[in-house]
Amino acid sequence: MQNFMEKIGLIAGNRKFPFIFAQAAKKNNLYIVTVAIKGDTSPKLKKLVDKIYWIGLHEFRRMLEIFKQEDIKKVVMAGQISPRRLFSKDIGRSKEVREILASIKDKKADTIFGAIAEKLQESGLELLDSTTFLKDYLPKKGTLTEREPDIGVWDDIYFGLDLARAIAYLDIGQTVAIKEKAVVAVEALEGTDNVIRRAGRLTAGITVIKVSKPRQDVRFDIPVVGLNTVKNLVKAGAKCLAIEAGKTLFIDKQQSIELADKKGISIVAV
Repeated sequence: MQNFMEKIGLIAGNRKFPFIFAQAAKKNNLYIVTVAIKGDTSPKLKKLVDKIYWIGLHEFRRMLEIFKQEDIKKVVMAGQISPRRLFSKDIGRSKEVREILASIKDKKADTIFGAIAEKLQESGLELLDSTTFLKDYLPKKGTLTEREPDIGVWDDIYFGLDLARAIAYLDIGQTVAIKEKAVVAVEALEGTDNVIRRAGRLTAGITVIKVSKPRQDVRFDIPVVGLNTVKNLVKAGAKCLAIEAGKTLFIDKQQSIELADKKGISIVAV
């Protein structure tokens, strides 16, 4: 059967992004060869793809060999690699990864994954937009929940948008938590969920704003929110989540909005 289907490679990180990409690729009649990262990728992904190879974070060369062996020409990167693993012993075990890290000017996420993307292309692989087949998961502008933000929350949204875009431009993070035009928390290496938890420990009633980067490379980096995000908003006693319209992947959208509506949280795409 696979001989009559176009093949695509999937480099799968953690959480649900690889799952929704695999489901969408299947609907487009693609044969999916997956390279999964030990310690990050969910084993359940195996049920949705045609072939899966498990590699360590340090096995960059083996990943290239797998795609060559499988005659893969096009690849998508979906899902994160836990940022803390940049400092793990695994990194030092790979000559290729060490060379990549030594060749770049800093260890910002964009810089690292941009260098990896270049290496993939140098090896003859075409790295596709990670939202390929997933345009329906990118909400258009508007309020997504039944509850509209009140005037004070809208003030916090627009105040926070400028700040979030500023830190995104500097590649520090993409999320800020705001309350009454005060900055409660700013994202760095820890990720959005941890920012929400940290802000919630400081105060209730926050508004969380998540944006894309001005020069977002959608081949390997796209803002993602979903049910876990909303669950953390609930625990933090948040008032609102604002995301960038057309540029943020919203996973488990229906469940997320239902939970937000139940808990009185507004979700808007701006």
